[in-house]
Amino acid sequence: MGRRKKGRDVHGWIVVDKPAGISSNAVVMKVRWAFDAKKAGHAGTLDPEATGVLAVALGEATKTVPYITDALKAYRFTIRLGQATNTDDAEGEVIATSDARPSDDDIRAALPQFTGDIEQVPPKFSAVKIDGERAYKLAREGEEVEIDPRPLFVESLVLIDRPDADHVTLEMTCGKGGYVRAIARDLGAALGCHGHVRELRRIWSGPFVAEEGVSMERIEELARTDEIDALLQPIEEGLTSLPELRTTPEGATRLAHGNPGMVIASDVDYGEECWASYEGRPVAVGVYKAGELHPSRVFNL
Repeated sequence: MGRRKKGRDVHGWIVVDKPAGISSNAVVMKVRWAFDAKKAGHAGTLDPEATGVLAVALGEATKTVPYITDALKAYRFTIRLGQATNTDDAEGEVIATSDARPSDDDIRAALPQFTGDIEQVPPKFSAVKIDGERAYKLAREGEEVEIDPRPLFVESLVLIDRPDADHVTLEMTCGKGGYVRAIARDLGAALGCHGHVRELRRIWSGPFVAEEGVSMERIEELARTDEIDALLQPIEEGLTSLPELRTTPEGATRLAHGNPGMVIASDVDYGEECWASYEGRPVAVGVYKAGELHPSRVFNL
């Protein structure tokens, strides 16, 4: 007989304004403990030294994680020009230097080649798997790793600030799977001066924005108290990219059991992915077909 998971049946999203110096997984573990939740996960890893939006899903909200992971997200980051590091950020060892410093116009002229549908080689110190091993593990062991390029959609990449000759601050909006460190590395190479990420902040991810994020200090302050649940955002915040359909009482019952259920649709196309609600709560996610939702995910609330 399996061991019963300890913790509460607590459901929803908490948007953490992640501080530097802690891993994304460590944040999830702290949040799960603070809420005494049975289940938790996050929608997109941030490097330990990065800050900003880390959306943590609790309970049934974990079923909506893919919709946040797949959503556009935005980063503001500062590149240190004139230095390349083995990790492509400030935590690594400097492996090359240059005295060249591009002008603002040079930088702006180079940015379009990193927008649209591009191919990007992830950093050697990344969680990409190579023959079943994480790339960062192989890199730490001194092995030469070859990582295949991966597709990335970059909606925009703009110059925000040039605090001095050695630094440039950019803002990027992109799809899933992007590495800001690789952008810094490749932009530095394109400009002939090298570059690595000095500071990185995720300013929004899907519907979640850093300004509305909760600090780890606040979470620790309210940990294991009745007041902490007030920090939660509803499950449906993870479904804002999908149309919402209302369902009937009978439809809600059928959907809850994993069967197609009647929904009230207006301008939804046949075969479109949607989510159904009943009396203000999410019931299921699925595909709309001729007046019914065919569920792929069911919320047990």
